[in-house]
Amino acid sequence: MPGLIGKKIGMTSTFNADGKNVACTIVQAGPCVVTQVKTEEKDGYSAVQLGFGERKEKNTPAPMKGHFKKAKTSPKQRLVEFSDESGLKLGDTVGVNIFEEGEFISVAGKSKGKGFQGVVKRHGFGGVGQATHGQHNRMRAPGSIGAASYPARVFKGMRMAGQTGNSRVTMENIQVVKVMEEQGLLILKGSVPGPKGSFLILEKN
Repeated sequence: MPGLIGKKIGMTSTFNADGKNVACTIVQAGPCVVTQVKTEEKDGYSAVQLGFGERKEKNTPAPMKGHFKKAKTSPKQRLVEFSDESGLKLGDTVGVNIFEEGEFISVAGKSKGKGFQGVVKRHGFGGVGQATHGQHNRMRAPGSIGAASYPARVFKGMRMAGQTGNSRVTMENIQVVKVMEEQGLLILKGSVPGPKGSFLILEKN
């Protein structure tokens, strides 16, 4: 099984073998229920759909109620597909024991939204830096964004002000420090995308 869905609990720190204090992230990973199995014959590719997190039945659309009922499980908050060759069946449960301490995984999530930001915060522009030589209120301005009559347009991809964060981010080679199977927790080295309570996708590299 290549991955799991989890929820970011928060951060803590632990001591490694050398006695150094290492910042870590606690993730509630699973248990995830197999809510659908896709096959080459029926769907054109093989994969398993996992569900994680409880959802109120009154807030679940009728078609999705039938979808979960088929898997003999309660409605779930998040559904994610993983490519799988392990032969899981509908209704099976997957837990944190698919990961091992010391291995490296990739973690995907939605980064913290920082709203509409200027070029200095969004792209690291230096700004003018000084308020001399007639500079009045241009210290954090973006400067020129193009030429004049030719090409008479702004090129795509120009670094300008705009929404910062709130986008999918994947971090690779995150080390699993500890697997707490009874509690369903993973302790990961370093930070991962998103605020507390956000959903994460954890996959083997």
